[in-house]
This record gives sequence, structure tokens and C-alpha cells, in this order.
Amino acid sequence: MSEVLLAVGTRKGLFLGRRRAGAWEFEGPYFTGEAVYAVGLDTRGPVPRVLVGADSAHWGPSVLRSDDLGASWQEPASPTVRFPEGTGASLERLWQLQPAGPEAPGVVYAGAEPAALFASRDGGDTFALVRSLWEHPTRSRWQPGGGGEGLHTVVTDPRDADALTVAVSAAGVFRSRDGGASWAPSNRGISADFLPGPDPEFGQCVHKIARDAADPDRLYLQNHWGVYRSDDAGAHWSDIGGALPSDFGFTVLAHPYRADTAYVFPIAADSDRVPAGHRCRLFRTTDGGAHWEPLSRGLPTEDHYGTVLRDALCTDGADPAGMYFGNRNGELYASADEGESWRQLAAHLPDVLCVRAAVAG
Repeated sequence: MSEVLLAVGTRKGLFLGRRRAGAWEFEGPYFTGEAVYAVGLDTRGPVPRVLVGADSAHWGPSVLRSDDLGASWQEPASPTVRFPEGTGASLERLWQLQPAGPEAPGVVYAGAEPAALFASRDGGDTFALVRSLWEHPTRSRWQPGGGGEGLHTVVTDPRDADALTVAVSAAGVFRSRDGGASWAPSNRGISADFLPGPDPEFGQCVHKIARDAADPDRLYLQNHWGVYRSDDAGAHWSDIGGALPSDFGFTVLAHPYRADTAYVFPIAADSDRVPAGHRCRLFRTTDGGAHWEPLSRGLPTEDHYGTVLRDALCTDGADPAGMYFGNRNGELYASADEGESWRQLAAHLPDVLCVRAAVAG
């Protein structure tokens, strides 16, 4: 089996797991007492670079990095992600650290609260505010979601380094086709029942977006209510969540190399944020959302109340693909067969905020 690095960000620090010859070993917590909402694993170099968005109650958010799989950490003397003077804003939280693909060497994106996109051209050593989105003409009318006004998702395009898609709670989806020089709302078809009008241009409470492995123009989206698919890179969206036990949820994940295959974790309701039916199970589609099947073998069978957050489900990209998720009960689960069966890797962790995995050797 491939050696895998698994990063688990929790409310009280970061845990790093290594799978060697099928056995798991965990170290940590690193950054004890700090909430880790964002982790990025940059696999474009000979050794994965681990980027961590840690939130100190005393010092505030910061990006730390390790180039030796957690043996040592580097933190800059001054914050790498910060709002320039004159913006009237200060960084409250880092929601996303997303390395771009091989089409954009050295590029890493950071999503922040208040909702803003930052870009690095040196692998995450330094970041600059993407002012075109910060100064977007609709911005004054954006409203925070229940967890704050955060830019939590960045999706890159393997064909075009200048094509970017981001999601903001609660402003919706925005797309750029010119490397971030300009942005357009891209929410046609996504519901926003709390807003006036049948098809608002922006203001949707999008929770997560994932890109299909085989068709870069196909995107999957988990909304506050509703699961959607786009076949034109986000220009239009269609509802595909009707067969699920609930179409409310936080996370969506695309299979790393199988076409038309995606996963969600249904939550009962926005007013009852526990697994749908009190069952710990993912749902998978292999036909672009026409049908969904539950995946629960090896997961708890009794009533369960562990919510999976938007970045707490991931894949390592191996063949077969390993899958991982953590929940707010502090449980961590893994599948070595693309979700067909599961086993528990850890319990009694602080509530899990994000999970990232990558083949490390």
C-alpha cells in the first residue's frame, strides 16, 4: 500500500497520521489549543509541504508550514495573510489553504474571513490580497452565513491556470477567467429561499464545491439546502439531490479519478444539524447524481450525532482511492476501498474541523 500522510485539523490542534505498510501512526497535537480550520497539502514538490491555518486565541490566525512532514515548522515573524492598510479589515479566520495544480507552479490560494481571497506565488511563503474580488461591486450587499462571512472554497482548473471558482458564505459562487483580474457571480439555478425573487444573482449560502475527475466542466455543489451539478463550469446549476434522505449538508467530494462519481454526507436540517436519520453514512453517486447509494459498512450502526463539516471529508488520490472523514464527535474514519467499507482510526479527538490526505511516498 502507498505511504499516506493524513492531516487532521481540530478545535484544539493538528494531528498528523502516516500509513506505512497498512499500519497507521499518529503524532500530535501540534499547535496545542489552537483551532485549525484549514490545511493544505502541496504535493508538487519531492516532499509534501504541509500548510496549516492555525487560530491562536491570543495571537490570531497564522499560516505555518512544514517541509519535513511535521518534524519542524516555520512561522514567519509577521503574518503572511493580512489585509493591507486602507481596507479597514483585519483577518478573523483562515477557512481554506488550496495549492493550485501543476498548471500553476508555486501558486497557493487562501480563503479568509471576512470573505477574501489571497494568492501566493511562492508556495505559501507570502500572500497578497486579490483586490478585484475584495472590491467587487456586489460586496457591500454580501451577508454572513451562520458561521460568518468566509471564503471557504477555491476550485482550480487543470486546463487553465487563469480559471478560478470560489464560494462564499453567504454570497454564493464567483468565477474568474482571467487569473482573478475580474469576477462574475455564477449562481444560476441555486436556491436561496431566504432571499426575495426566484433566481437571485448572488447571496446563496453555498457550503462546498468539488470538480469532477474526468470532466473539468462538471462541478458538484452542496448548498445550505440542495445538492447541485453544473456541466458548464458553473454557469448553470441543476438540482441532483432529490433522492437523498436530506439535501442539507456541508461537504461534497469528487472521486479523484472516476467520472461522474461524488460523495455527500446528508445532515437532517439547518435547524437540526445531526446526520440524517441519525445514521452515520455517506452517499455516493456514480452517474452524476441521477442515483445515490448509502455507504455505511463498518460505520456506527446505533443512533449517531456526529456532524461532518465542509472540509472534513477527503481522498488521498491513491489507487484504489483512500477516503477519510472526521466529525464533531471527535471520531476519525478511513476507507481503503473508495468508501465501500470503513474503520475507525481515532476517537475522542477534539471536534474535527478539516481533514486532508495525500500519497507521501
